[in-house]
Amino acid sequence: MIRLLLADDQALVRGALSALLSLETDLEVVAEVERGDLVVASAREHRPDVALLDVEMPGLDGIAATAALRRALPSCRVLIVTTFGRPGFLRRAMDAGASGFVVKDTPARELADVVRRVAAGLRVVDPALAAATLAGGGNPLTARELDTLRAARDGGTVADIAAAVRLSEGTVRNHLSAAIGKTGARTRAEAVRLAEEAGWLL
Repeated sequence: MIRLLLADDQALVRGALSALLSLETDLEVVAEVERGDLVVASAREHRPDVALLDVEMPGLDGIAATAALRRALPSCRVLIVTTFGRPGFLRRAMDAGASGFVVKDTPARELADVVRRVAAGLRVVDPALAAATLAGGGNPLTARELDTLRAARDGGTVADIAAAVRLSEGTVRNHLSAAIGKTGARTRAEAVRLAEEAGWLL
């Protein structure tokens, strides 16, 4: 019997996943939590074989929860099951120690099979997402552009950012403009968000 922990902040989604997976004779849902910061404590108590985590959760996001769970309970494998099927999330989840990454519209029977494969020690990734990640290539931003975006996270003025990164305001504007162009964003805030999702601002 493969023991499962489900973590998703949407009760309806969590309940549906639990009901569908419990129909399988070799799968048993032993715990459910609605917050990322409850994952480790629940896993220590219930000793699941596989934890199915959403990315967007209160308390701690699914990627941070993955890293914490892998440190606390290395025997428990992690499968990210999310609406947010973006290449940046996939890259960050795998770096955090996830064994699998699939989107929530995966058919129930296929999801059960993915759980079994992850429990057996295999890595399983949604094929379309894997292709998008490979096609995306590496990080196109320079070190200075990344520094400038990190400093821009709090929404400060160009003068604030310039002071933080010790560059002139004109140079900061140039770096922000380049970063916006390279990420395909329309605004500075969107460039920051896209770079975070791609895992470039870690």
